[in-house]
Amino acid sequence: MTEARAKARPEPGESRFAQGFALFAQGFALFAECLLTGVWIAVAALPLVTYPAAFAAGARHLGRRTAHERGGWREFVADFRAAVRRGWLVGVAGWAALAVVWIDVRAVRDGLPGGPLVGAVGVLALIGAAVAGLRAAAAWHPGASWRTLLAGAGRRTVLDPAGSFLLVGGLAVVVCSAWFSAPLAVAVLGAVAAAAVAVEERHRRR
Repeated sequence: MTEARAKARPEPGESRFAQGFALFAQGFALFAECLLTGVWIAVAALPLVTYPAAFAAGARHLGRRTAHERGGWREFVADFRAAVRRGWLVGVAGWAALAVVWIDVRAVRDGLPGGPLVGAVGVLALIGAAVAGLRAAAAWHPGASWRTLLAGAGRRTVLDPAGSFLLVGGLAVVVCSAWFSAPLAVAVLGAVAAAAVAVEERHRRR
């Protein structure tokens, strides 16, 4: 009996290998889920003003996955429909901010007095607004007010610079990916949403 138990007991090396393989499988599954979620976000953001709601639904989906809760395309669509009711106004405001920054950049190119300073401030403000928007989307839940979420996300963007810089890096990866290949940028969108979820979770646990 003792010999049978000894044979059934896994070797320490085998146990570590099994644990390592399980962690690798979980990480790869989450990576694949991020890629799929990026496609969903891109499709939902096609109307252009719906990108905040698309990121909010994507972040909710990835949050469920990391919490080992059930949820798929139907839940994503339900979250998107709830978030887009007021989220499209946030999308319009984002495009308006981009237009203002574009005018500032044109002013810099035309050599207007004070143009470089105004252009730099405008670009930094746009980056900060994009980070705050991502953090607000990651914190969104059904029934939440976008105005309240954005106000809180703006404070966290300033008070949590480490998390904000991480999201800036994610946005830079999206831009660079789009520069080389648009399909690659679509896949990266899910990774950015996952990063926003992780940053917000990290801030809550501090």
